[in-house]
Amino acid sequence: MTVHRIAVSRRTLVLATTLACAPLLHAAQPPRVLFKTSAGDFTIEVYPDAAPKTVANFLQYVRDGHYDGTLFHRVIPTFMVQGGGYDANYKEKPTRAPVEHEGRAALAKHGLRNVVGTVAMARTNDPDSATSQFFINVADNPFLDPVPIPDGDPVPQFDYQGHSYRNVPRAQLLATPQLYGYTVFGKVVAGMDVVQKIKAGPTGAGGPFRTDVPRTPILIQSATLVK
Repeated sequence: MTVHRIAVSRRTLVLATTLACAPLLHAAQPPRVLFKTSAGDFTIEVYPDAAPKTVANFLQYVRDGHYDGTLFHRVIPTFMVQGGGYDANYKEKPTRAPVEHEGRAALAKHGLRNVVGTVAMARTNDPDSATSQFFINVADNPFLDPVPIPDGDPVPQFDYQGHSYRNVPRAQLLATPQLYGYTVFGKVVAGMDVVQKIKAGPTGAGGPFRTDVPRTPILIQSATLVK
């Protein structure tokens, strides 16, 4: 069983440089996916110009019908709702090979951050391990954002979690898994009230999971590309 989990500790990232949040400018008419669920419908808009491999991967799962009949198996009301990997019997669905992590480019070039309503890929501790599972942020989660790497090689100063590091080889920082964050590739553009409903339900143990499973199963009935 592959468990794609995202860190739940909220740690403040202290950076040597401040990256301004660029406006979310995207190509005209980005693709949209309609999710019909047992709790209601919502629509996700995705941004292939920001995270092309991630979006192509996600849309292929949509076209393949992978999400139809899957559960939101992990719900934390102050954090996120996660689904796309397990069927109604909590059996993990087979997936294709993982997709390359694109979070840094999506943040640096397009300002995509883990804020309320945005959609990101779930993964293991390996940054390049995302397959089909995704999550919707129901809170602002800056600790999930990729950490910008200051200019220079070596980097003259890098501040992280209250510690300051000097003259760090750039390649070392770029390869550090803790700095990758999670790739944001879209946002909910309709039906956020349904997502709020999903996050508000009681949770407990379910299937192979000891916590955070909706007591009333939330089933994705279908996911359809509508634009």
